[in-house]
Amino acid sequence: MPVTSQPASYAPSEFQTGLYDCFGDCSTCCYGFFCFPCLSCSVANAMDECCLCGCNVAIRGVYRTKYNLQGSLCKDFFAYMFCTPCAICQLKRDIDLRKQQRIF
Repeated sequence: MPVTSQPASYAPSEFQTGLYDCFGDCSTCCYGFFCFPCLSCSVANAMDECCLCGCNVAIRGVYRTKYNLQGSLCKDFFAYMFCTPCAICQLKRDIDLRKQQRIF
């Protein structure tokens, strides 16, 4: 019998919140805008990455790949280029939602 899916693989999907969905989680957005380095370190720690490297396009790419989220490095780059705090906040919101769903 052929294997059609890998263990712990995820169906293709989008981020669970939009890039600018700050009003859905005001505390994360305030955290991101007023203490961006702390939020970046929190996201990096959640993903078992080094805080000193900070959150960047590569971490977002790793996260998208792990959870089979649609997008591209080019889109990630532009998200960081035009609104870095929004991109990090979106990543943090998605991590928090996946923790609640017990799939993180």
